[in-house]
Amino acid sequence: MQRLFEKKLLDWKNSGMKKPLMVVGARQIGKTYIIEKFAKENFEQYLYFNLEKNSEIRNIFESTIDDKKIISALELFLNKKIDIEKTILFFDEVQVSENFIVSLKYFNESNNPYKIICAGSLLGVKINRFKSSFPVGKIRMEFMYPMNFEEFLVASGKEILKNKIEECYNTMSPMPEFAHEQAIQLYRNYLCVGGMPEAVNDFVENNLDILKFDSHIISDIKDMYIADMQKYVKNSLETVKIEKVYKNIPSQLAKDNKNFQYNFIEESGRKRKYESSIDWLVASKMVLINYNSKRMEIPLKVYIDENKFKLYLSDVGILTSMSEVKFPDIMLDKTFLYKGAITENYIAQELSSKGESLYYWTSNRSAEIDFVLYSQEDGIIPIEVKSGNNVKSASLNMYINKYNPKYAIRFSTRNFGFENNIKSIPLYAAFCIK
Repeated sequence: MQRLFEKKLLDWKNSGMKKPLMVVGARQIGKTYIIEKFAKENFEQYLYFNLEKNSEIRNIFESTIDDKKIISALELFLNKKIDIEKTILFFDEVQVSENFIVSLKYFNESNNPYKIICAGSLLGVKINRFKSSFPVGKIRMEFMYPMNFEEFLVASGKEILKNKIEECYNTMSPMPEFAHEQAIQLYRNYLCVGGMPEAVNDFVENNLDILKFDSHIISDIKDMYIADMQKYVKNSLETVKIEKVYKNIPSQLAKDNKNFQYNFIEESGRKRKYESSIDWLVASKMVLINYNSKRMEIPLKVYIDENKFKLYLSDVGILTSMSEVKFPDIMLDKTFLYKGAITENYIAQELSSKGESLYYWTSNRSAEIDFVLYSQEDGIIPIEVKSGNNVKSASLNMYINKYNPKYAIRFSTRNFGFENNIKSIPLYAAFCIK
C-alpha cells in the first residue's frame, strides 16, 4: 500500500544518508513494510536484521559499538562481504538493544558511506529512559503514524475522489453532492476500520464492504499493545497503571468535560500515581496528548497548562473497537452522544499525522475550542469539530469575538463553504490541512 511516509524516506536518501535514520512509531502501523519496500526499490543491495528475533545479531552490539568491528561481525555472521557503497542496512526492533542506539553515533562519525535505517516499537519510551549517552545530533529521527484518511482513500482506489476533495479545499467550492455523499460514507467506514494497515488491507480485500470487515484484527492489535506493556515494563505495578490509563481513555472521552481526570481512573487516583504511566503511553505513540494552552499567543507550547490535557487513542478504529460501538450505528449516522468523542479523536489523529502538536483553548467560563493551530501566514486558527450537520456554537463565536482570528475552521458533515469568516470543511477533508 502507498504511504505518505515514503516521501520522508526519499528525503533522507536525497540528503546523502550521512545520519542513520530512526523511524519512531507504535506497533503495527507498517514501519517494517514501508522501509523494506523503500530499500528494495532504491538500492542495489539490502540487508535486514531483527534484533528482537535474532540474539546473535543483538549480541554483536553487546560486545562492541565500533562501526568497523560491527560490520566485520555481520560479514562473519552472513558469511559474505558487505558492499557498503551499494548496501542499505535495516535494523528492526532495536528497542531491545541500547548499545545498538549508542553505536549509531560511530556510524555517523565514520568516513565510510554507511546507509542505515532502524525502527522499533516503543522507541520513544526507550529514548525517554535512555541510560547511556543518546547520540543527539548524530541521527535523523522521523515519526510515523497509522494511515490517515488520505492514505485510506488511495488504498481504497479512490484517488480521483481524493484529488477532487483537495481541489474543493483549495478553492473552498462545494463538492458535487453525489461525491460529497460518497466521501462521507467512506469517512464513516474509516471511523470503523481506522488506519492500521492490516485492517485497511482487509477492508479493501473485501471490496470496501464494512459488513465483511474482520473487526478482530483491531482487537488483536489492541491486545498486542497491552502485551507490550507487560513485556517491556519491568515493574509489574507500573504495568498495571499503564494498562488502567489506556483502557480508561474511551471513558474519559465520554465525559462532558473531556479533560483527563486522574480520579476518573479510580477514586484515589492522583497525578503523582499516574503521571509516569501517561508519559509512557505518549512516548510509545499509542496515545495522543492535547494540551490546554492558557494564552493564544505564539509559541503555543510555552503557554500550556501541564495539568490540563486530553488524551486520545492513536487510531480511531481502536477507539471504536474499545468503546464497543456497533458499525451500523456509525454507517447509518444514528444520533448518539459518543459520536462526538470518536469524531474528535479522528481529527486529533489526522492533525498528528501531519506532524502537528495538539493544543486546545478554554475560556474562564465553559467555552472550549477543540483545537488551535498556528500558521506562519495566518496566525493562530481555531478549529471546531462537529460530528454532524448541526454547527451552532457559542464557543466559536466567543473565541472569534475575543481574538479576531484571520478565519476559523469548522469540521462537520456539511459541504465546503466560507461564510462569516468561518471555513466550513467536511470531516473527510481534514487531511488537506497543511
